[in-house]
Amino acid sequence: MIPQWQQYIQIINQVVKPALGCTEPIAAAYASAVARALLNAEPDSIAVQVSDNLYKNSMGVYVPGTGKIGLAIAAAAGAIAGNADAGLEVLAAITPEQVDQAQRLIDAGQVKVERTETAEFIYCCVTLKAGEQEAQVKICGGHTLIAEKRLNGEPVYTSDSTQAVATGSICDGVEISIESIYKFAQEVPFEEIKFILKASELNSKLSDEGMANPYGLEVGRTMKSGIAAGIIGEDLLNKIVMLTAAASDARMGGANLPAMSNLGSGNQGIAATIPVVLTAQCYNASEEKLARALIMSHLGAIYIKSHYPPLSAFCGNTVTSAAASMAMVYLAGGSFEQSCFAIQNVISDSSGMVCDGAKASCAMKVSTSSSAAVRSFLMALSSHNVSGQGIIATDVEKTIKNIGKMVLNGMSSTDVTIIDIMSA
Repeated sequence: MIPQWQQYIQIINQVVKPALGCTEPIAAAYASAVARALLNAEPDSIAVQVSDNLYKNSMGVYVPGTGKIGLAIAAAAGAIAGNADAGLEVLAAITPEQVDQAQRLIDAGQVKVERTETAEFIYCCVTLKAGEQEAQVKICGGHTLIAEKRLNGEPVYTSDSTQAVATGSICDGVEISIESIYKFAQEVPFEEIKFILKASELNSKLSDEGMANPYGLEVGRTMKSGIAAGIIGEDLLNKIVMLTAAASDARMGGANLPAMSNLGSGNQGIAATIPVVLTAQCYNASEEKLARALIMSHLGAIYIKSHYPPLSAFCGNTVTSAAASMAMVYLAGGSFEQSCFAIQNVISDSSGMVCDGAKASCAMKVSTSSSAAVRSFLMALSSHNVSGQGIIATDVEKTIKNIGKMVLNGMSSTDVTIIDIMSA
């Protein structure tokens, strides 16, 4: 296998992984669990400092296994019950008794959470104290990327910056483009990418859970009721929107099931997966063709998102759904040119969607971008595309660069304003 393709597989394995719960509060739970293992004692107090964006994405989302919202319960649960070796599934084995124990620590005023000024978009520092002992763990640049560990003020671990790869720089130094991703997904040996089918398994289970039980705003279940009442039809578009939203309903509502995440986002992992799986079913695609489409969708989303910060005022579901739409065209037998049309169409449609934190209504944004993905792939199959209008260039690569420029240079003040509104 050519070295470039090996790099692509490495990228996917680094940032497409199971995550139990929203990754921002889970980062705090993970840091707490690592600090607890370092301290080797039950903490008397917990202090948490986070970046503004990590704070924003933790304010309104349930922490799985706890039935509670926020960074305080995430950090306390991680310190009491977290598995330091489980990464983003750190709270998979938490019990109700341990949740109560974590809540007692919060009720006693021993868990403090505050925002801190930092240039990093993903930053979390957790300090645990037990008597005279103190353990501190810093996460920086990625949700499980440990930058430093300290015990009683002395450093016991510092990351090797030459080895650690921050989420936002995952594609740096790699020769990659939409065209090369498309070629890779089509031609790489199936056995080398078969692992991506796990995304279909995990995210489909979340979808089933969201349809079976009342989570969050019940976007998926509400659509099902509309179908039953004859208000809307059960066509491919509505089925994709319904089942993709249901998976997000469950995830944001605290379901104790992991999502296959994409570049640190479970919702974006869902948006990259469920529409592609359902389109594959519609076209009776083989398991191999589904795997190739999922690689196209997930790696395409990673590549586009690498052009701007990992946390921002921009809802990443837009570009994730653009990559999913490209994969949907492939499943339908369309050309590479038409796959590029699909990307252009989705970005034109929903690039104005802002991120105002992780919460139940994210299921609505997932449904919006997934709906755009279906419309856009259908338009692309008819060779209809947005081109040379607004931020959409005549070339897909230029459009992707425009999105990066818009988010990085144009939306920083929007981000600050959103966080100020939310924390007022």
